Amino acid sequence: MSNSVVTAIHQRLSALTPTERRVAEYVLAQPQVVVDASITQLAGSCQTSVASVARFTNSIGFAGYPEMRMALAAELSRSDSERERFQVSGGDVDRDDDAVTTVRKIAFSEAAAIERTARQLDIDELERCVAALRGARRIDIYGTASSGLAALDLEQKLHRAGFWAQARTDLHLALTGAALLDGRDVAIAISHSGRTLEIVQSAQTAAKAGAATIAITNNPRSPLAQVCDLVLVTAVSESTFRSGAMASRIAQLAVLDFLFTRIAQAEYDTISDNLQRTFHAVTDHRID
Repeated sequence: MSNSVVTAIHQRLSALTPTERRVAEYVLAQPQVVVDASITQLAGSCQTSVASVARFTNSIGFAGYPEMRMALAAELSRSDSERERFQVSGGDVDRDDDAVTTVRKIAFSEAAAIERTARQLDIDELERCVAALRGARRIDIYGTASSGLAALDLEQKLHRAGFWAQARTDLHLALTGAALLDGRDVAIAISHSGRTLEIVQSAQTAAKAGAATIAITNNPRSPLAQVCDLVLVTAVSESTFRSGAMASRIAQLAVLDFLFTRIAQAEYDTISDNLQRTFHAVTDHRID
């Protein structure tokens, strides 16, 4: 369960019923009001029943309304402290913000995305992913658009560390490559929404071939999460000007860094040597 109410809502919004979505939108729009409201008051504000509000809290991963309200209060307190540190009054960029405010708001939002992702990350699941990758004969990484950039970043890291890893950002190459995997291999599928058809199909093909599959997604209940053996979840609440392109990629890169660093720690001597060798291999191509 995410300890961020806002993130949990964004992660599960597409799966909510119309009534639950109405409650979700009210919570997102008026979080401070919700913190001070009883379940009966919130139901009245959303023109729905107490039972519907209770179902909504269950749908986003909380045992009940009191637990959700306490988590939301703690989240607002943390957010206020972080906004003060970054000297911003709000998190989303407004069209009329000046350059200084815009930079501060983006820094605040992206730092928050990394912090939330780290706080809610399932460490046991991370370690299972590390174990699978350490023993892999071959690693295929699937991603498209901004998730494709994350896939390329991981390919570069693993390549320099000495792993046979390939980023597949073309659907046909992803599918044909996935079909040739077997039980010795691992496929990593990256999709913020978890609903990108090409990425889900590639993961399904890899799983059918016998490979272990890892999903990196912001939606733990997405089609991608459902078809993969292991799931690492980011915690991003997207905004008007940065939907899909920036905050989600920052969180994905953070998870990939967590993953790679744990692998490097476990294979310290070998990977340190490989990183040094690959560094020296390109030294002559740097200008003094």
